[in-house]
Amino acid sequence: MRLVVGLTGSSGIVYGVRMLEVLKRYKVDIHLIMTEWAKKCLSLETDYDFKHVRSLAAHYSDDSNMAASVSSGTYKTDGMIIIPCSMKTLSSVANGYEETLVARAAGVTIKESRRLVMVPRETPLTSIHLENMLKLARIGVVILPAMPGFYNKPKSVDDMLDHVIGKCLDQFGIDHDLFKRWETT
Repeated sequence: MRLVVGLTGSSGIVYGVRMLEVLKRYKVDIHLIMTEWAKKCLSLETDYDFKHVRSLAAHYSDDSNMAASVSSGTYKTDGMIIIPCSMKTLSSVANGYEETLVARAAGVTIKESRRLVMVPRETPLTSIHLENMLKLARIGVVILPAMPGFYNKPKSVDDMLDHVIGKCLDQFGIDHDLFKRWETT
């Protein structure tokens, strides 16, 4: 499986780092794009550095490189995950404003009818945010807010991260053991 992963400047960059770690563990071919604000959030919110995060992906393109392979529909992928997804990026994608590589790659994913999962991490949401999410959901984009479940009684932040990451993997049919699934007796 080959996925494009976009990390944007929304708070919650640790979701993106964890996603990359898990995808690498499951041997997914990852093409990573990080915005400048994602890099800033990485240093503000975590102890990771860019070199480590970059090492988690097989391929990397700078967000300003509009000639990157993922800017074309002829570059075959199984889809894209934007995690975390800033409202700026979500708005760009919803309105077809493909000024950055993350937005362009998402637009390509949509036009090629591939799976696009966006993980917004923003609160509270304005009516503009909600309208943009609705616009994208109506065309098949999966809006998967970073809302961990608690029925599995998480014991750590990693448990809460893994719940959201697992929900993303489910969207691509990737088997995992990141959380206990809901079961009734």
